[in-house]
Amino acid sequence: MKSDTEIADSTVLEEIDTIARKAGIPVENLFHYGPYIAKVPLKLIDDHKAKKSHLILVTAITATKAGVGKTTVSIGLGMGLNHIGKKAFIALREPSLGPCFGIKGGATGGGYAQVLPPERINLHFTGDFHAITSAHNLIAAQLDNYIFQNRAEGSGLKNILWRRVMDMN
Repeated sequence: MKSDTEIADSTVLEEIDTIARKAGIPVENLFHYGPYIAKVPLKLIDDHKAKKSHLILVTAITATKAGVGKTTVSIGLGMGLNHIGKKAFIALREPSLGPCFGIKGGATGGGYAQVLPPERINLHFTGDFHAITSAHNLIAAQLDNYIFQNRAEGSGLKNILWRRVMDMN
């Protein structure tokens, strides 16, 4: 049996614009993050249609430290619903870096129920977590620099507690 990586590497990805067109999403409204990833603006959600739709939330408290299975079940469920002719979409959160660099492989599913490309998804995806971390740490660096540059003037700022951050789950 192929490993998750072998399955991912052997899969020919379909461009996000093609997927959007199939779903009836105007391509000009997408926020692209390369050829395979995009965000869809909330303004495209039709509240009337949404009220007629069904939401399936997959969540769990698992007995393992890795918390395995939720992503794979979500992807498999979406694939299965589409296979029987339902129009199903999956929304997954961006994974924290903790699972990616810790004891498990990320948050992209497994086997033939994976979100691809895993390296883009596990390492910053659309950049949201990374952008928040960078902005926070930029403020910390600016405060440190201000205190250092003005230390001789006795500006009254001796210490500001603004710790640096990193998303590690």
